[in-house]
Amino acid sequence: MSKVTIYGISNCDTIKKTLEWFTKNKIPFIFHDYKRSGITKEKLMAWCKQVGWQVLLNKKSTTWRALSPVVQIKVTSQLAAIKVMIENTSTIKRPVTEVANNLLIGFNEIEYLRAFK
Repeated sequence: MSKVTIYGISNCDTIKKTLEWFTKNKIPFIFHDYKRSGITKEKLMAWCKQVGWQVLLNKKSTTWRALSPVVQIKVTSQLAAIKVMIENTSTIKRPVTEVANNLLIGFNEIEYLRAFK
């Protein structure tokens, strides 16, 4: 099986559920915590190329809603979104699961079963 990397924040309930699912299903993974390890501009650019910045940027997050309207209104392009995501990693939708150069965004058990069973 290809290497699986799960990106997120350790105190996130969705991440906890995701990690439990992978553990329960005996699928080995590496967990990358944005808060501890950060995220590179290059990684975000590659993800945006695959799924689009609109998918990665979580505008429903508490962190996004706490940003000033001036900052929010300026996020109209990939580069602006990446800047916000680097500075506020909690605005990246969670989890981002990377496997065999493919991305799964968010926790979706049906998609996981399709990808890993």
